[in-house]
Amino acid sequence: MSDLLMPKATAVWLIDNTALTFAQIADFCGLHDLEVQAIADGDVGAGIQGYNPILNKQLTEDEIKRCEADPSSRLSRESSALPEPTARTKGPRYVPLARRGDKPDAIAWIVKHHPNIKDSQISKLIGTTKDTIGKIRDRSHWNIANISAKHPVMLGLCSQQDLDLAIEKSGGTAQPPEEQVTNISELP
Repeated sequence: MSDLLMPKATAVWLIDNTALTFAQIADFCGLHDLEVQAIADGDVGAGIQGYNPILNKQLTEDEIKRCEADPSSRLSRESSALPEPTARTKGPRYVPLARRGDKPDAIAWIVKHHPNIKDSQISKLIGTTKDTIGKIRDRSHWNIANISAKHPVMLGLCSQQDLDLAIEKSGGTAQPPEEQVTNISELP
């Protein structure tokens, strides 16, 4: 379940409107006991408007009454019938302007050393279009005379782990860790 929305404002409301202990409020709001005590003393969050967790459907009045009667019990969040939000994908990685010109070199290296990797895998790995990959494969790219095969990891366009995963997915075998290129001068 996701974290509490506006924990300090919820703590302010619980301090002002309930007889819960500082430990119970701190546990429910995800704060430290001393922080809740400082809020109650007015040292922290003096201008914070209280946020009602009952109206937000995070607590029920019955739950508050149960915990007020037994100071050793813990508040439990009300379960929601709403589905959990799905995590968004990262999306495309940002490649600095200075590195964008290195993409054809990285594509040429992958095509030269691992020709069985699909264009879609290269596209995702390097962050380029299938059209560019196709032109480099058939050597019709506009700048083919200046393209030299360079290791994509050394160019900083992907990680070694991602490259190894793409190679293994395509049916190839990745280099063992002791044979991996570690210095740019060792590149073919």
